Amino acid sequence: MRKILLVALVALTGCPQKSEAPAASDASNNTANANAAAPQTDEQKTLYALGLTLGRSIEVFNLKPGELDYVVAGLRAHFDGSPAVELSEYGPKVGALARSRSEERSKELSAKGTEYLKEAEGKPGAVKTESGMIYIPVTEGSGESPTAESRVKVHYKGTLVDGKQFDSSYERNEPATFPLNGVIRCWTEGVQKMRPGGKARLVCPADLAYGPSGRPGIPPNSVLDFEVELLEVLPPEAAPAAPPTGRPQGQPTTK
Repeated sequence: MRKILLVALVALTGCPQKSEAPAASDASNNTANANAAAPQTDEQKTLYALGLTLGRSIEVFNLKPGELDYVVAGLRAHFDGSPAVELSEYGPKVGALARSRSEERSKELSAKGTEYLKEAEGKPGAVKTESGMIYIPVTEGSGESPTAESRVKVHYKGTLVDGKQFDSSYERNEPATFPLNGVIRCWTEGVQKMRPGGKARLVCPADLAYGPSGRPGIPPNSVLDFEVELLEVLPPEAAPAAPPTGRPQGQPTTK
């Protein structure tokens, strides 16, 4: 499986990126890369999705411009059998690099998050709650607001302070359904301020979201900005029906 993942990443990234126009001698390679980047068959699309998954798995390294070229070069060298560095020497350093890059991005986003919250607080209609969440109404709904124990159906998208989107039910074309007391505190508090048919922005301090642990695609200590559309407040889930005659279902009766 590991080898398959490596091959997929090589195919996804293709040749090292260049800022200048490609030379004529590179035309055939560029055509092949373009074809690989535009999957047609179901299997090709699945492999493409595998590449997206791989990209997400190395987000922790917060690669800077040009650094992906070295990653791809290392992958190619692995299969060519001609590595330029000793894996036994530099392989153990990969984990340390991941941690340092993660901490670096966390500090950067934390600083940006503080400014982002201040800016959001100044938006028209914005309300800062005691918890520190910023609630910005976009469209007013009607009807009863949900409670913390309510089940709700929503559409939403979430972005980091740098504008990068990390999740969207709109893109999946599938609303999310959940109990409000089973999600991050920012949502539990913010969605209770909404009414069905309404839309709002919930700007969430890190301690009301995923805090220092983060999540895949969400670095530690990230301020999150959600656009939420409350589609419906759902009735409580029905309790399981009691087994007839008080005996466990599926057990035979005794004479």
